Amino acid sequence: MRAAVVEELGRPLVVREVPDPACPPDGAIIRVGANGICRTDWHLWTNDWAWRGLAIEPPFVLGHEFTGIVEEVGREVRDWRPGDRVVYPMNPGDGVCEFCRDGHQHVCERGAELVPGVSFWGAFGEYVAVRYADVNLVRLPDTLSFVDTAALACRYMAAFHGVTDLAETRGGEWVAVHGAGGMGLSAVQIAAAVGARVIAVDPSDAARALAREIGAEHVIDPRGTDPVAAIREITKGGAQVSIDALGLAETCGNAVRSLRRRGRHVQLGHTTTRESGLVPLPIDEILLNEYRLLGGFGLQGHRFGPMLAMCAAGTLSPGHLVTRRVGLAGVSDVLEAMGRYAVAGIAVIDFDRGS
Repeated sequence: MRAAVVEELGRPLVVREVPDPACPPDGAIIRVGANGICRTDWHLWTNDWAWRGLAIEPPFVLGHEFTGIVEEVGREVRDWRPGDRVVYPMNPGDGVCEFCRDGHQHVCERGAELVPGVSFWGAFGEYVAVRYADVNLVRLPDTLSFVDTAALACRYMAAFHGVTDLAETRGGEWVAVHGAGGMGLSAVQIAAAVGARVIAVDPSDAARALAREIGAEHVIDPRGTDPVAAIREITKGGAQVSIDALGLAETCGNAVRSLRRRGRHVQLGHTTTRESGLVPLPIDEILLNEYRLLGGFGLQGHRFGPMLAMCAAGTLSPGHLVTRRVGLAGVSDVLEAMGRYAVAGIAVIDFDRGS
């Protein structure tokens, strides 16, 4: 098969022939229809997450947010057949640990071993192997295209989980989203869809414009405006829900400080080497105002139903966030642009475009 291969960290990927993946007994081979290019890919490509024990060894094939068609199933798989249209959550479970048994496969004890494009070769190629197919694979409705739903398996599903399950966002509440990249824009669209009033904060003109298109009532450029003061003024006291979709010390601190009393903060963005997982927070404000801090990581496969139903009904439109389609040869340009925070919306590898 053809794949975009990391031959050297931080250098352009090489599009070349590589061996087809082997089908695990409990898994499946997916013929990739589309794959979102995620900031996690950038972190791994630049070795930015070595401090947390997440590093790839070249040659390596990235890619973890994909949709496609089942090409082959292992002998232990019961629920899937070749030809099924599917999406695969980027944080799968093995189905047997205590968290999986409680229905929380997205925080499986073995999850770090099971992620395509992170722990083994992923979907920046024509085919990808997945594990524990019966536990994790999700059927994709025929009405939803591969390109429009490529990012469902990572950024969009994480934002859905954060906005609906964790923050339990209600209609009429103020939601402040700090960082309008792919994750943040997903949160903007989902929060607006459930009836919230949304404020998006980002220094990119293009990102703020897209945030307005998909439902943000207000947008703030933090380069010339104090976002905390602006949010408190707009909302008359602070947002009920804040989301840090980027993971920088600045965005996380601003998100927490933009809450009103008893507000809920959802952390969706991972930190970089600069923060190395540690971000200063206003502990006294958190204590006195009874803020709730919530970590959000992905979404378990069996919880995709409501999200997919909203997509099928047109209430949610993840395809509206797709601003660029590339072939395998275009992946390096997107990754390089991510380092400059120059990608507005979501870039997707469309395998119908060829290489």
